Amino acid sequence: MSKPPRLTLPPTARAYLLDTGRGGFAVHEAGEPVRGTALLLPGFTGSKEDFVALLEPLAAAGYRVLAVDGRGQYQSPGPREEDAYALEELARDVLAQVRALDAGPVHLVGHSLGGLIARAAVLRDPAPFASLTLLSSGPAAIAEEQQARTKLLVAALEALREDMPGVWAAMRAHDPQDASPDSGELTAFLRERWLETVPEQLIATGRALICEPDRVAELAAVALPKLVLSGTVDYAWPVPLMDDMARRLGAARVVVEGAEHSPNAENPQVTAGALASFWDSCCRA
Repeated sequence: MSKPPRLTLPPTARAYLLDTGRGGFAVHEAGEPVRGTALLLPGFTGSKEDFVALLEPLAAAGYRVLAVDGRGQYQSPGPREEDAYALEELARDVLAQVRALDAGPVHLVGHSLGGLIARAAVLRDPAPFASLTLLSSGPAAIAEEQQARTKLLVAALEALREDMPGVWAAMRAHDPQDASPDSGELTAFLRERWLETVPEQLIATGRALICEPDRVAELAAVALPKLVLSGTVDYAWPVPLMDDMARRLGAARVVVEGAEHSPNAENPQVTAGALASFWDSCCRA
Protein backbone atom coordinates (compact mmCIF):
# COMPACT_ATOMS: atom_id res chain seq x y z
CA MET A 1 0.00 0.00 0.00
CA SER A 2 1.08 3.60 -0.56
CA LYS A 3 2.22 5.43 2.56
CA PRO A 4 1.88 9.21 2.23
CA PRO A 5 5.02 11.08 3.29
CA ARG A 6 2.76 13.50 5.16
CA LEU A 7 -0.96 13.80 5.90
CA THR A 8 -1.46 17.55 6.29
CA LEU A 9 -2.80 19.32 3.22
CA PRO A 10 -0.80 22.29 1.92
CA PRO A 11 -2.35 25.69 2.77
CA THR A 12 -3.56 26.14 -0.81
CA ALA A 13 -5.50 22.84 -0.88
CA ARG A 14 -8.98 22.00 0.35
CA ALA A 15 -10.97 18.83 1.07
CA TYR A 16 -14.63 18.48 0.08
CA LEU A 17 -17.23 16.14 -1.40
CA LEU A 18 -17.54 16.38 -5.18
CA ASP A 19 -21.17 15.95 -6.20
CA THR A 20 -21.69 13.99 -9.43
CA GLY A 21 -24.49 12.23 -11.24
CA ARG A 22 -23.26 8.99 -9.67
CA GLY A 23 -22.99 10.22 -6.07
CA GLY A 24 -20.49 12.10 -3.95
CA PHE A 25 -16.73 11.53 -3.96
CA ALA A 26 -14.23 12.80 -1.38
CA VAL A 27 -11.50 14.91 -3.02
CA HIS A 28 -8.46 17.00 -2.24
CA GLU A 29 -8.11 19.93 -4.63
CA ALA A 30 -5.35 22.49 -5.17
CA GLY A 31 -4.43 25.06 -7.79
CA GLU A 32 -6.03 27.04 -10.56
CA PRO A 33 -6.49 25.72 -14.13
CA VAL A 34 -3.97 28.10 -15.72
CA ARG A 35 -2.55 25.30 -17.87
CA GLY A 36 -5.16 22.60 -17.31
CA THR A 37 -6.90 20.30 -14.84
CA ALA A 38 -5.80 16.85 -13.64
CA LEU A 39 -7.65 14.03 -11.87
CA LEU A 40 -5.61 11.53 -9.82
CA LEU A 41 -6.95 8.03 -9.05
CA PRO A 42 -5.41 6.01 -6.18
CA GLY A 43 -4.61 2.32 -6.09
CA PHE A 44 -5.74 -0.79 -4.22
CA THR A 45 -6.09 -0.14 -0.45
CA GLY A 46 -5.13 3.47 -1.21
CA SER A 47 -6.81 6.87 -1.08
CA LYS A 48 -6.51 10.50 -2.18
CA GLU A 49 -3.92 11.05 0.57
CA ASP A 50 -1.41 9.08 -1.49
CA PHE A 51 -1.11 12.15 -3.74
CA VAL A 52 -0.89 14.81 -1.01
CA ALA A 53 2.78 15.56 -1.74
CA LEU A 54 2.00 16.18 -5.44
CA LEU A 55 -0.67 18.82 -4.88
CA GLU A 56 1.54 21.83 -4.13
CA PRO A 57 4.18 21.37 -6.88
CA LEU A 58 1.55 20.60 -9.53
CA ALA A 59 -0.51 23.61 -8.48
CA ALA A 60 2.64 25.74 -8.65
CA ALA A 61 3.15 24.48 -12.21
CA GLY A 62 -0.21 25.95 -13.19
CA TYR A 63 -2.55 23.01 -12.86
CA ARG A 64 -5.78 22.49 -10.99
CA VAL A 65 -5.29 19.08 -9.39
CA LEU A 66 -7.87 16.83 -7.76
CA ALA A 67 -7.09 13.57 -5.97
CA VAL A 68 -10.18 11.44 -5.36
CA ASP A 69 -11.31 8.53 -3.21
CA GLY A 70 -13.13 6.11 -5.49
CA ARG A 71 -16.53 4.65 -4.69
CA GLY A 72 -16.40 2.84 -1.34
CA GLN A 73 -12.77 3.90 -0.84
CA TYR A 74 -11.94 5.59 2.50
CA GLN A 75 -14.09 8.74 2.69
CA SER A 76 -16.26 8.17 -0.39
CA PRO A 77 -19.48 6.25 0.37
CA GLY A 78 -20.33 3.03 -1.41
CA PRO A 79 -22.77 0.10 -1.24
CA ARG A 80 -22.16 -3.30 0.31
CA GLU A 81 -22.50 -5.05 -3.07
CA GLU A 82 -19.55 -6.47 -4.98
CA ASP A 83 -21.06 -5.80 -8.42
CA ALA A 84 -20.95 -2.06 -7.69
CA TYR A 85 -17.13 -2.19 -7.84
CA ALA A 86 -16.60 -3.82 -11.24
CA LEU A 87 -14.01 -1.89 -13.24
CA GLU A 88 -16.66 -0.74 -15.72
CA GLU A 89 -18.72 0.73 -12.87
CA LEU A 90 -15.67 2.50 -11.46
CA ALA A 91 -14.85 3.79 -14.96
CA ARG A 92 -18.34 5.28 -15.19
CA ASP A 93 -17.67 7.00 -11.87
CA VAL A 94 -14.52 8.61 -13.30
CA LEU A 95 -16.44 9.89 -16.30
CA ALA A 96 -19.07 11.34 -13.94
CA GLN A 97 -16.33 13.02 -11.89
CA VAL A 98 -14.89 14.64 -15.01
CA ARG A 99 -18.32 15.87 -16.08
CA ALA A 100 -18.84 17.39 -12.62
CA LEU A 101 -15.54 19.29 -12.89
CA ASP A 102 -16.81 21.09 -16.03
CA ALA A 103 -13.19 21.89 -16.85
CA GLY A 104 -12.67 20.88 -20.47
CA PRO A 105 -10.32 17.97 -21.30
CA VAL A 106 -8.75 16.58 -18.12
CA HIS A 107 -5.34 14.96 -17.63
CA LEU A 108 -6.10 11.57 -16.07
CA VAL A 109 -3.58 9.80 -13.80
CA GLY A 110 -4.15 6.32 -12.37
CA HIS A 111 -1.83 4.77 -9.78
CA SER A 112 -1.64 0.95 -9.75
CA LEU A 113 -5.27 -0.30 -9.64
CA GLY A 114 -6.20 3.30 -10.48
CA GLY A 115 -4.38 2.83 -13.78
CA LEU A 116 -6.65 -0.08 -14.69
CA ILE A 117 -9.68 2.04 -13.79
CA ALA A 118 -8.33 5.00 -15.77
CA ARG A 119 -7.72 2.75 -18.77
CA ALA A 120 -11.29 1.45 -18.60
CA ALA A 121 -12.61 5.02 -18.46
CA VAL A 122 -10.57 6.10 -21.49
CA LEU A 123 -11.61 3.03 -23.45
CA ARG A 124 -15.23 3.72 -22.61
CA ASP A 125 -15.04 7.39 -23.68
CA PRO A 126 -11.76 9.16 -24.48
CA ALA A 127 -13.40 12.49 -25.38
CA PRO A 128 -13.22 14.14 -21.90
CA PHE A 129 -9.48 13.54 -21.51
CA ALA A 130 -6.40 15.54 -22.49
CA SER A 131 -3.95 12.74 -21.65
CA LEU A 132 -3.56 9.47 -19.73
CA THR A 133 -0.77 8.61 -17.29
CA LEU A 134 -0.37 5.04 -16.04
CA LEU A 135 1.55 5.40 -12.79
CA SER A 136 3.09 2.11 -11.62
CA SER A 137 0.33 0.26 -13.44
CA GLY A 138 0.78 -2.52 -15.94
CA PRO A 139 -0.77 -4.12 -19.02
CA ALA A 140 -2.82 -6.86 -17.34
CA ALA A 141 -3.03 -8.76 -14.05
CA ILE A 142 -0.38 -8.23 -11.38
CA ALA A 143 2.68 -10.48 -11.09
CA GLU A 144 2.10 -14.10 -10.04
CA GLU A 145 3.60 -13.70 -6.56
CA GLN A 146 1.37 -10.72 -5.90
CA GLN A 147 -1.62 -12.59 -7.30
CA ALA A 148 -1.07 -15.26 -4.66
CA ARG A 149 -0.91 -12.65 -1.87
CA THR A 150 -3.99 -10.87 -3.17
CA LYS A 151 -5.95 -14.13 -3.42
CA LEU A 152 -5.21 -14.77 0.26
CA LEU A 153 -6.39 -11.28 1.17
CA VAL A 154 -9.57 -11.60 -0.90
CA ALA A 155 -10.34 -14.98 0.71
CA ALA A 156 -9.82 -13.48 4.17
CA LEU A 157 -12.14 -10.59 3.36
CA GLU A 158 -14.79 -12.91 1.97
CA ALA A 159 -14.75 -14.90 5.19
CA LEU A 160 -14.24 -12.03 7.65
CA ARG A 161 -15.69 -8.95 5.97
CA GLU A 162 -17.52 -8.05 9.19
CA ASP A 163 -14.23 -8.14 11.11
CA MET A 164 -12.10 -5.59 9.28
CA PRO A 165 -10.04 -4.84 12.44
CA GLY A 166 -9.13 -8.53 12.66
CA VAL A 167 -8.07 -8.70 9.01
CA TRP A 168 -6.01 -5.55 9.48
CA ALA A 169 -4.22 -7.01 12.51
CA ALA A 170 -3.47 -10.21 10.59
CA MET A 171 -2.08 -8.22 7.65
CA ARG A 172 0.21 -6.14 9.82
CA ALA A 173 1.44 -9.26 11.63
CA HIS A 174 2.89 -10.38 8.28
CA ASP A 175 4.77 -7.12 7.63
CA PRO A 176 8.51 -7.68 6.97
CA GLN A 177 10.45 -7.79 10.21
CA ASP A 178 13.10 -5.40 8.85
CA ALA A 179 10.59 -2.80 7.65
CA SER A 180 11.06 0.71 9.00
CA PRO A 181 8.41 1.45 11.63
CA ASP A 182 5.69 3.93 10.67
CA SER A 183 5.06 7.01 12.79
CA GLY A 184 2.16 6.84 15.21
CA GLU A 185 0.18 9.30 13.08
CA LEU A 186 0.72 7.31 9.89
CA THR A 187 -0.09 4.00 11.61
CA ALA A 188 -3.37 5.43 12.89
CA PHE A 189 -4.24 6.83 9.46
CA LEU A 190 -3.51 3.57 7.61
CA ARG A 191 -5.70 1.63 10.04
CA GLU A 192 -8.52 4.18 9.80
CA ARG A 193 -8.36 4.13 5.99
CA TRP A 194 -8.60 0.35 5.98
CA LEU A 195 -11.54 0.30 8.39
CA GLU A 196 -13.42 2.99 6.45
CA THR A 197 -13.03 1.26 3.07
CA VAL A 198 -15.99 -0.93 2.08
CA PRO A 199 -14.86 -4.58 2.15
CA GLU A 200 -16.79 -5.40 -1.03
CA GLN A 201 -14.74 -2.72 -2.80
CA LEU A 202 -11.55 -4.47 -1.74
CA ILE A 203 -12.88 -7.89 -2.72
CA ALA A 204 -14.02 -6.84 -6.18
CA THR A 205 -10.97 -4.74 -7.01
CA GLY A 206 -8.64 -7.41 -5.62
CA ARG A 207 -10.18 -9.88 -8.05
CA ALA A 208 -9.68 -7.36 -10.87
CA LEU A 209 -5.97 -7.17 -10.08
CA ILE A 210 -5.79 -10.97 -10.27
CA CYS A 211 -7.80 -11.40 -13.48
CA GLU A 212 -7.49 -8.23 -15.60
CA PRO A 213 -6.74 -9.09 -19.26
CA ASP A 214 -4.18 -7.34 -21.45
CA ARG A 215 -5.97 -4.40 -23.13
CA VAL A 216 -2.88 -2.59 -24.40
CA ALA A 217 -3.76 -3.01 -28.08
CA GLU A 218 -7.18 -1.45 -27.47
CA LEU A 219 -5.63 1.45 -25.60
CA ALA A 220 -2.93 1.97 -28.25
CA ALA A 221 -5.70 2.57 -30.79
CA VAL A 222 -6.97 5.55 -28.79
CA ALA A 223 -5.45 8.78 -30.11
CA LEU A 224 -4.55 10.30 -26.76
CA PRO A 225 -1.13 11.33 -25.38
CA LYS A 226 0.05 8.69 -22.92
CA LEU A 227 2.76 8.44 -20.28
CA VAL A 228 3.97 5.35 -18.40
CA LEU A 229 5.69 6.40 -15.17
CA SER A 230 7.18 4.10 -12.52
CA GLY A 231 9.93 3.71 -9.97
CA THR A 232 13.08 1.70 -10.61
CA VAL A 233 11.64 -1.39 -8.87
CA ASP A 234 8.06 -2.61 -8.76
CA TYR A 235 6.60 -5.66 -7.02
CA ALA A 236 3.17 -5.47 -8.69
CA TRP A 237 4.28 -5.18 -12.32
CA PRO A 238 7.99 -5.69 -13.14
CA VAL A 239 9.60 -2.58 -14.60
CA PRO A 240 10.61 -4.33 -17.88
CA LEU A 241 6.92 -5.20 -18.36
CA MET A 242 6.02 -1.51 -18.05
CA ASP A 243 8.85 -0.63 -20.45
CA ASP A 244 7.33 -2.99 -22.99
CA MET A 245 3.82 -1.64 -22.37
CA ALA A 246 5.04 1.90 -23.05
CA ARG A 247 6.59 0.74 -26.32
CA ARG A 248 3.37 -1.00 -27.37
CA LEU A 249 1.36 2.10 -26.50
CA GLY A 250 3.71 4.53 -28.21
CA ALA A 251 3.76 6.29 -24.83
CA ALA A 252 6.30 8.54 -23.20
CA ARG A 253 8.27 6.71 -20.49
CA VAL A 254 9.70 8.04 -17.21
CA VAL A 255 11.49 6.02 -14.52
CA VAL A 256 11.79 7.87 -11.20
CA GLU A 257 14.99 7.21 -9.29
CA GLY A 258 14.67 6.58 -5.57
CA ALA A 259 11.15 5.20 -5.93
CA GLU A 260 9.48 1.82 -6.15
CA HIS A 261 5.72 1.17 -6.49
CA SER A 262 4.62 4.62 -5.29
CA PRO A 263 6.71 7.39 -6.90
CA ASN A 264 3.92 9.81 -5.95
CA ALA A 265 4.79 9.21 -2.27
CA GLU A 266 8.43 8.09 -2.45
CA ASN A 267 9.84 10.82 -4.73
CA PRO A 268 7.02 13.33 -5.20
CA GLN A 269 9.09 16.27 -6.42
CA VAL A 270 10.55 14.36 -9.37
CA THR A 271 7.20 12.72 -10.06
CA ALA A 272 5.40 16.07 -10.06
CA GLY A 273 8.03 17.51 -12.39
CA ALA A 274 7.63 14.62 -14.82
CA LEU A 275 3.84 14.94 -14.81
CA ALA A 276 3.88 18.71 -15.35
CA SER A 277 6.44 18.38 -18.15
CA PHE A 278 4.30 15.74 -19.88
CA TRP A 279 1.13 17.78 -19.52
CA ASP A 280 2.93 20.86 -20.82
CA SER A 281 3.99 18.87 -23.90
CA CYS A 282 0.36 17.91 -24.47
CA CYS A 283 -0.60 21.61 -24.43
CA ARG A 284 2.07 22.38 -27.06
CA ALA A 285 1.10 19.48 -29.31
